[in-house]
Amino acid sequence: MSARRNLAWLGLTPEPEKELPSAVAALRAPAADGPTPVLVAAERRHVERLVLRGTQRGWLRYLGEVTDLVVAAAEEPMPADAGPALLAGEVVLDHHRMLIGLPGPGYERATAQRQALERAVVRLRTRRGEHRSTV
Repeated sequence: MSARRNLAWLGLTPEPEKELPSAVAALRAPAADGPTPVLVAAERRHVERLVLRGTQRGWLRYLGEVTDLVVAAAEEPMPADAGPALLAGEVVLDHHRMLIGLPGPGYERATAQRQALERAVVRLRTRRGEHRSTV
């Protein structure tokens, strides 16, 4: 086995690194408090560690956590603000769709997450009065 890491997954898109920390911090924060600068900074450091020192498997595991947060927000009857969940859902969905261009089983592994995100994004867009297709 080669000691070289496969880094192809890092070239997909920079949007998750840029967009997810603040959106995920908002999803993790108590609704009344919202995301504090400390929570956003901690999420940004977490993402940075994953990108700089992590693996594709670890990155996909993190995106699985984000998927769970988005799906949970979409299932809430009356969320305070669907914006962060919609942003995170769209970013992860786009990322997961691009996995088809990479070698390895990442695209297949993300199938259930893509399907859950597609449903969640539709729900969140409907809540916000948007009606774009996810296809």
